[in-house]
Amino acid sequence: MWEFWRRHKRKLYVSVGVCGGGYILYKFYDAYNKRISQLERQLAEEQENDERLKAQMQMHFENIQRIANTMTLPHTMLYLSSRVAEELDLLHLTDKLIRGKGGQSNTLTPSEKLELWDRLKILSFTRLVLSIWAMTAVSLYIRIQVNILGRHLYIDTARDLGGFQPEDADLIDQTDEQQFLASADFLSSQRMPILVSNMQAAATQVLRGKQLRDIFNASVLDETIMQILNMFMSMGSPHHWVDYLMPEDIRFHRSPESSATDITKLDQLMLETRSVLSSSEFGNILEMSLRKVVEGVMEDMKGNGNLPLAKLLPRVAQISPLLLEEPSRNRFTQIIQNIPQVEVFFTLLYTNMSTS
Repeated sequence: MWEFWRRHKRKLYVSVGVCGGGYILYKFYDAYNKRISQLERQLAEEQENDERLKAQMQMHFENIQRIANTMTLPHTMLYLSSRVAEELDLLHLTDKLIRGKGGQSNTLTPSEKLELWDRLKILSFTRLVLSIWAMTAVSLYIRIQVNILGRHLYIDTARDLGGFQPEDADLIDQTDEQQFLASADFLSSQRMPILVSNMQAAATQVLRGKQLRDIFNASVLDETIMQILNMFMSMGSPHHWVDYLMPEDIRFHRSPESSATDITKLDQLMLETRSVLSSSEFGNILEMSLRKVVEGVMEDMKGNGNLPLAKLLPRVAQISPLLLEEPSRNRFTQIIQNIPQVEVFFTLLYTNMSTS
């Protein structure tokens, strides 16, 4: 036995070492495989959770768009339509022109008729172009609102369900939500007179050289509308038109009980909205949307080309209310929604990604 051990102990040591090393390698390999399997399961679970989260966000995003179309936008558009009709009522001018054709006491002099026709020309185009701009800007503004609000509400809800909500978290309450959405009426309630004044100034400048007997075809009409829009958009400081849509001072919407120094959740929502409105990306979206709406207006105006401007004015006046119709009947709001770049813009805004 001892002789056997003495003669073969080296071989035995080597054999034991090899077996032990193999066992250790096996254990390492087995542990490695288990770790790989565990990581693969975790990855699969994470991917499944990601897909579930994406599906939930997509569903929530679509619900947000429906809320904008069926609740917020109809109310705001109705108020906007009434304010435009109130500020740019053309009936008093047309009534004077009709009565001026009558008896001795109401007969207008040629200069009076010319003055009334000139005012009717300016106000008709002012109302048309203002309706185009206001409908487009307000539609986009409301969609910015509901996407920003929807994203914040979704995150608050997800954190609350997951137990990750800090105790001192500043959440959006119902009052904040109502006040934030109510700011969509700011243009109609606060800025309509100045918008009318500035749009009328732009229309006056563009139409100054256009006579009532001038022949207007589709190309001239399209060019005239775009010139007024571009003139208005270039007036004042860059992005000056943001101030038509929302107050510059975030304290404007505060209740009297609010502290002057507190930055509330509502303040944050308003500041985020103004930041989006002031971005170059949104400026491009607004410009693109206005162009598409004007194209839609020109489609509705087909068959009215090659007319003297005086005969075209009634049709210019008639199409303005169509731009401010309730969204379910308003094909112009649908035109804006169907622009691919607009869809991408609001998808990125909802997911809080760069819109560039």
